[in-house]
Amino acid sequence: MDTITAIRGNRAGCCIVIRHMARKPRGGPASDPELLILTSLASGPKHGYAIMTDVEEFAGVALGAGTLYTAITRLVERKQILPLSADGRQRPYKLTAHGAAVLREQLQAMRLMATAGLARLKPA
Repeated sequence: MDTITAIRGNRAGCCIVIRHMARKPRGGPASDPELLILTSLASGPKHGYAIMTDVEEFAGVALGAGTLYTAITRLVERKQILPLSADGRQRPYKLTAHGAAVLREQLQAMRLMATAGLARLKPA
């Protein structure tokens, strides 16, 4: 692992020294993979690669395949998206009614936060 560079043991226990911590290129809820996937699927069913390209286009966030499919698995388990019949090697996913409700709730909460934060910023 590149984030953990040294592990030292002693009588009292074990110590982990972290020299480099991986970071997201952009922070905040707008870069959350699950939110980005739900937003992409709000315009209709898509397979994984189409979701990746759509997210990069509308949000400027490049999701790696591992991140994408891990998030897709969580969303399927939570019944927020549904896998459709595979078309060859590509399996499309669609937003469920529950997923749409979750997305709407998260986006409304983000709108409230953005409105409050922008109103509290003092002009430079």
